[in-house]
Amino acid sequence: MTTRRAFLAGAVGLSVAGFGGTARAAVGGPVRADDGAYVLSETTIDARTVDLTIASPALGGPASARLLLPRDWASAPAATWPTLWLLHGAGEPQDYRSWTHFTDVQSFLADQNVLVVLPSDGLAGFYTDWLFAKNKRWATFHMVELFQLLERGYRAGPNRAIAGLSLGGYGALTYAFQYPGRFRSAASYSGLVDTLFPGAPVLVDSMVLRAGENPLLMWGSPVLNVLGWTARNPTSNFSKLRGTQLFLSCGNGRSTTGDAPLDASVLESVAAPANQVLASKLRAAGIPVTTDLGNAGVHAWPYWEQKFHQSWPVLAAGLGV
Repeated sequence: MTTRRAFLAGAVGLSVAGFGGTARAAVGGPVRADDGAYVLSETTIDARTVDLTIASPALGGPASARLLLPRDWASAPAATWPTLWLLHGAGEPQDYRSWTHFTDVQSFLADQNVLVVLPSDGLAGFYTDWLFAKNKRWATFHMVELFQLLERGYRAGPNRAIAGLSLGGYGALTYAFQYPGRFRSAASYSGLVDTLFPGAPVLVDSMVLRAGENPLLMWGSPVLNVLGWTARNPTSNFSKLRGTQLFLSCGNGRSTTGDAPLDASVLESVAAPANQVLASKLRAAGIPVTTDLGNAGVHAWPYWEQKFHQSWPVLAAGLGV
């Protein structure tokens, strides 16, 4: 069992080529976000992979993100680029590096002129601004600070798509409905799409607890602050996804190879009913959604890589590529 799967299973139980020396496009100093966030350092991983360390007022310290550069980054220094955000899940030891560690995203997109953004969400930041914790404003870090730095210093263009797995699927749909028009397409793979589904609040609180945090500091009690939970729940706000090209996938907990760990099967079967309900609500409201639900699949990276490939036409349409 990987560290990440153990984390989630427990919750259920309870200078770069083309940079010219720098990736920044600003002249006369590093760019800054409106609140003063700025890039502390850039670490070159390879010719098209750069890790950023960002001074984040929203998080009260340094935060990380990985960028995968477009194919023609070096040869088109004045161009802006379609931007794809890929979000990781909870308890992920590889954090913002997980997509490049566990999938073929780099080779799959090698021929694409797309800027790929892989931001950190910590162990269980939940892609949200915590209501009762000063330095856990993850949504502000992602959607304000990092977003502005990318547009001002890394040539991020106006065509955007977002996708995520597990907790990252929650993040992708949440950012899509909270920032209408920002993302032209969104995809969720085995996502936590309804935080108020029967049993889901216990799962949410358990995930936060296993990250060593007090879940009441995030959104408070799901009973006493049900309005706060509802405001941050994709299924409760599904109508706000109208106009966004959507893809939902979730397996039925059965492995195609027959050798999936038990926790990967259980987690997927837990996520499946809520995904079915969300898809039904979207269709009943006349909101188009592409789905792959109820087929064999488990809560694991090989399945998510397949679904990322399958969702690419939806994401590419939003990116305009």
